[in-house]
Amino acid sequence: MRLRMTDSRERRMENLLEATKENTKSKALDRAAEFYLKMRGNNVAVPTGAFVELMERAERQGSVTAEEIAETLDTDELPVEAETSWSVGER
Repeated sequence: MRLRMTDSRERRMENLLEATKENTKSKALDRAAEFYLKMRGNNVAVPTGAFVELMERAERQGSVTAEEIAETLDTDELPVEAETSWSVGER
């Protein structure tokens, strides 16, 4: 398969290679596709994706902690990093 690489696709591919820490475009695309399918769901391999599971968990419990979010979205394909900041009142 050949892809026509526009400037924006080249930049996106460079970002994907960096994010996945893969050395080849094909491996980076494989990892990104696997991650997308797992998170999105709604496919034969993964009927209910992790994002749906997370929303259902939040509705059931009323809220979820950062630890519970990380547990639900955990993946070996791509690391999930989060940084939180809370404030009360006006800035």
